[in-house]
Amino acid sequence: MFKGIAASPGIAIGKAYVLRQEDTPVPKREMRESDVPSEIVRFEEALIKTRAEILETQKKISTEIGESYGEIFTAHRMVLEDRAMIEEVISKLKKEQLCVEYIFSEVLKKYTEVFSRIDDEYLKERVSDIHDVGKRLLRNLLGKERDILSELKEEVIVVAHDLSPSDTAMMHKEKVIAFITDIGGRTSHTAIMARSLEIPAVVGLEVVTRTVKNGDLLIVDGNHGVVGVNPDSSVLNEYKKEKETFEEFEKGLLKLKDLPSQTLDGHVIELAANIELPEEIPSVIAHGASGIGLFRTEFFYLNRKDLPTEDEQYEAYKYVASQAYPNHVIIRTLDLGGDKFISHLDFPSEMNPFLGWRAIRFCLAKPDIFKMQLRAILRASIHGNLKVMYPMISGIEELREANGILNEVREELRSKGVPFAEKMEVGAMIEIPSAAMVCDILAHEVDFFSIGTNDLIQYSLAVDRINEKVAYLYEPTHPAILRLIKGIIEAGHTAGIWVGMCGEMVSEPHLALLLVGLGLDEFSVSPVAIPEVKEVVRSVYLSHAKEIAREALNLKTGKEVDIFLRNKLKELVPNLRNAKDAMWEEGHEIR
Repeated sequence: MFKGIAASPGIAIGKAYVLRQEDTPVPKREMRESDVPSEIVRFEEALIKTRAEILETQKKISTEIGESYGEIFTAHRMVLEDRAMIEEVISKLKKEQLCVEYIFSEVLKKYTEVFSRIDDEYLKERVSDIHDVGKRLLRNLLGKERDILSELKEEVIVVAHDLSPSDTAMMHKEKVIAFITDIGGRTSHTAIMARSLEIPAVVGLEVVTRTVKNGDLLIVDGNHGVVGVNPDSSVLNEYKKEKETFEEFEKGLLKLKDLPSQTLDGHVIELAANIELPEEIPSVIAHGASGIGLFRTEFFYLNRKDLPTEDEQYEAYKYVASQAYPNHVIIRTLDLGGDKFISHLDFPSEMNPFLGWRAIRFCLAKPDIFKMQLRAILRASIHGNLKVMYPMISGIEELREANGILNEVREELRSKGVPFAEKMEVGAMIEIPSAAMVCDILAHEVDFFSIGTNDLIQYSLAVDRINEKVAYLYEPTHPAILRLIKGIIEAGHTAGIWVGMCGEMVSEPHLALLLVGLGLDEFSVSPVAIPEVKEVVRSVYLSHAKEIAREALNLKTGKEVDIFLRNKLKELVPNLRNAKDAMWEEGHEIR
C-alpha cells in the first residue's frame, strides 16, 4: 500500500497501464557548417508540427470540458512561441554545429532546471508544462511515436512518473478509470482537470512507478490518497465492498439534491459551492448547491500574455450570476501572488511569497487592475445575486481602503449611467490571525465574513501546508483553531452579519458536524462534496450539534477532538464515508 495526495475523489480497481518514460537518449551528432541551414529547417518544421498538435489538443479539451480548461494549452503555445528560446537554439546550433535535437534538449534542460530551483510551488508545477512541450518537440525531431491514451482498448489505471495536461486531456474517459503519479500536487493543472473529468486520482506517491508493472492489479482510493498494488484477496474484497458502498452512497446522496439543507429541527444552513471556472456551473447545479460561496477569479489571469479585459470578466460574471440565480454568487476579488502570479507583471522575487505581496495587498497597489475587476463585477450584478469579498484582509485600514476604491467605481458608473445593484453585499475573508483577533471591529464595516481556513490554519500554527516534513502539524482540529473560528462566528453574529466558510476544513463531514454546532451560517465546498455535507446537516438536531461543539472545545489536543468528532459522526450517520476509516489504517503496511 502506498500513501500519496488525494487529487480527485472516487475508488477504482483495475489493471495498471504504465505510461512509458520518454527519456530516450538524444544523439549528440556533429554537423558540418553547410548542414546548419537544413537543421534550422528541421527545427522550424518540428515547431509547426508541435504547434498543430497542441492546437488539436486544445480544441479537444475545450469541446469536451470547457474553453477555460483549453486555455491551459495557451501556456504550452507560449513556450513554443518564445522567441528567446527559439533564437537561443538557432544561435547555439550555428556556434556549436551539433544536431538540432541535441541543442534543443540542452536548452530545454536549462529552462527546466531554472524553474525547478525557484522557491515557488506554482512555478515548480509549471515545469511540467515546459517539459510537456519540450518532449513533444523532441519526439517530432526524432520521428518517434508515443503512447496514445486516447486509443486504449480496455479499462486501465494509468501509472506515470508525471502526467502532463496534454496526457490528461487525451485520456479516453471510458477507458481510463483512474490515474496515479509519483509527483504532483492538488494545484497542478493535471489534478484540476482530473477533478473536472471526475476520474479518481492519487498523486505525489514518490516511488510507485518503481514497483508497478503493466497488468498489475491496482486499487486507487482517491478519497484518502491511497494506492494498493497487487492486493491480497482479503484487501481486494474489502475495497470492492468499499467501492460498491461508496458508489451506492453517492447515488443515494444525489437524491438529496432538491431537499433543503436543514437540521432535524428545521435550522437552515446555506450549502454553497467553490468554483474556479464558469464551466463548473453544471456540476454545481447537479450536486444541489444553494449558491456559490467562492468564485476564485485569478484563473482568468493565468496562462495568458495579457490581462483579461473588463468585458471578458463582465461576460464571465454575468454568465455565472444568471445561471445560479436566484441563488447567490460570492466573487472573491483577485488573489494573485503566493503560488499564483502573472509572469508579465512585475511581481517581486520573495523569500516567503505566501506572506508577501499578494491578494488585497496586490490589488491596493495596482488600483487600475482592481478597479477594472470591480467595474466588471458591479456591471454583472444586475444579472443575478452577486456578492463580493476581499481576500487576505489583515486589519481595518485595508478594508476601508478597498471599500473606498469600490465606492469610487460605483460613483464612476453612476456618472456614466451604467446600471448596477446598489445594495450588493460586500464581505471580508478572515484568513489571517490578525483579522481573526479584530473581527469584532471589521464586522461593523462589512455585510458578511467568509472564513478561509486553509491559510488561517497555516498562519496560526506556523505550518507550511505544502511542506511534507511538517504536514503532521497542520491540524484543523487544533484547539487554537477551534477557538479562533468560534470567536469569528460570535463576533459576526453580535454585529448582525452572517458568517460562512470556504476552506477545505468545511468539506470534511466530521468537521462539518462541529461547525453546525458552532453556528456557521454558510458552508462552501467543492461541488462533489455537497451531498455528503448535506447528509450530515440533515442528520442532526441543532441542539445536539451545539452540545457536541461544547464538548469538543473542552478537549486539549487536536487528535482528541478529531477522534471525538469521528465517533460522533459514526453514531449519527453510520453509513457515511468517514475519512480515516479506510482499510489501509487497519494494519496494512504503508510505504
